[in-house]
Amino acid sequence: MRSYVAMRIAAVALFSCMIASCQETSERAAPEAHAPIAEASAASEKPAASASGGAADVDASFAPEKVTGEAHAMGTHIGYAAYTSPKCDAACARASFDRATTEISRIEDVMTTWKPDTAISKVNAAAGKSKVTVDPETFAVVKESLHTSAISGGTFDITFESLHGLWKFDQDLDPHPPTAAQVKAKLPLVGYKHVHLDDAAQTIYIDQVGTKISLGGIAKGYAVDKAAKILSDAGLDAFYVQAGGDLFAKGKKPDGAAWQAGIRDPRGPDGSFFAMIDLSDHAFSTAGDYERSYIVGGKRYHHIIDPRTGFPATASRSVTIFADSAYQADAIDDAVFILGPKKGLELVESIPDMGAVIVDDQNNLWVSNRLKGKVRLLRAPTSGL
Repeated sequence: MRSYVAMRIAAVALFSCMIASCQETSERAAPEAHAPIAEASAASEKPAASASGGAADVDASFAPEKVTGEAHAMGTHIGYAAYTSPKCDAACARASFDRATTEISRIEDVMTTWKPDTAISKVNAAAGKSKVTVDPETFAVVKESLHTSAISGGTFDITFESLHGLWKFDQDLDPHPPTAAQVKAKLPLVGYKHVHLDDAAQTIYIDQVGTKISLGGIAKGYAVDKAAKILSDAGLDAFYVQAGGDLFAKGKKPDGAAWQAGIRDPRGPDGSFFAMIDLSDHAFSTAGDYERSYIVGGKRYHHIIDPRTGFPATASRSVTIFADSAYQADAIDDAVFILGPKKGLELVESIPDMGAVIVDDQNNLWVSNRLKGKVRLLRAPTSGL
C-alpha cells in the first residue's frame, strides 16, 4: 500500500509540542532531561473567576482564561495547559492538574519494574515457573501490548526488557555497545509469544526463564489518556496533557484555533523544529534516535532496540504518530520507527484515524495519507550523523 507522500527533505521529526510553545523529549521508559514549557511559570493569564475552586458562575460575561502547570512523574516532565470553562474556573483547573499528576504517579507505581512487589515484577520473577494473577488494569495494558506486537510483526515487543543491562542509555549511560556475541546470547529471550494470557483467570505466564517484560513503551501513553479524562471530567473543554514525548490535546482555544504541535529537528539545536501541525481531540507520540544516544566510531547508537536483532533500529531517525489516543500512539511509534517508512506507513494506514510523519535513515520525510495537507513545513531540517 502506498497511500502516503514522500518528500525529499533532510529531516527527522520528534514531537515537540509547540502549544504556546512547549518543548519535549522522547523517551521510552526511563528518566530524561527536563524540558520546560514556555509560560508554565505563570499560574494563569488573568485572575481566577472564583476563589472557591469550584465551577464559575455561568453568565454572558464569562471569558476563558489560560491556566498552566507542570510536574514530574514517570521519569519525565509533565505539562498541562487549559482554558477555563463555565464549569471549571482557574482554581478548579489547577486542582485537576494535581489530581492528574497523582493518577500518573499511581500508574507508575502499579506498572514499574523498579519495585519488586508490582505485578510486572512478580510476573518476571515467575518466568518459566508459574502463572501470576494480576490486577485487571495491568492485565489490560499487557493484552493491548501483545495485540500491538501481533499487528506490527513483533516490532513492538514488551519482552525487550530481556536485554536489560546490555544497552545503557539511561542514568547508567555507558557509550560502549555490547558485542554481537553478547546480544546473540540474550536474543532468544526476546519474543512476545513467550507471554501467555488467561482472560478468565486474569493470569500472565512467561514460558521462558530469563524472559522479562516491561510496559515502558506503552504505560506513559496510557497515563496521559487517564490524566486527560480527569481534566475532561472536571469540566475543562480545551486543554492538553503532555508527558515527555506523549501528548493529548482536547478541543480548541477560545479564538477557535487548534492547539499546535511542532515537529522537532533531531540534528538541529535542542528545541528547534521544522514543521507544525494542528492538534485537536487527538494524541501525538514520538520516537526519536537522538535523546538517549551516543556516537561511537562514526555510528549512532540509541535506545530504540529492534527486538528482531537486539541492536538499535536503523530504518528511521524519527517517527511522530497522530492517533485517537496517547495509549495507541505510544505503542505504535516504536513499531513504525523499527519497520521504517514503507512498512511502517502500511501499518499506520491500516489503523483507523491514525497518521504519521517519518524521517528515514537517509533524511527523507514521509507523511501518511491522513496527514496530507496538515503538516506545515517551516524549513528543511538539519542534516548530520
